[in-house]
Amino acid sequence: MSDKTIKIRKSGNSNILTLPKEIKPKAKRYRVFQGRDGMIVYVPEKSNPFKDPAFINKYKNSRQKEEFEGPLFDNELS
Repeated sequence: MSDKTIKIRKSGNSNILTLPKEIKPKAKRYRVFQGRDGMIVYVPEKSNPFKDPAFINKYKNSRQKEEFEGPLFDNELS
């Protein structure tokens, strides 16, 4: 982990935070959040399968086996 300090640069209406060269991004896109304490967090963007039309169509009318049949799991109530 890097202990370097970075400064925010202004470019038009955007603020830019540059990464120190020691930090190697593993994704091309990130979601950014700011906490109440001012902490800025970047999270790699991942696709949501529940919003993917192909995934939705594949599992549209499927049901879990244990919903109607099959063995119960651990201490489930019947």
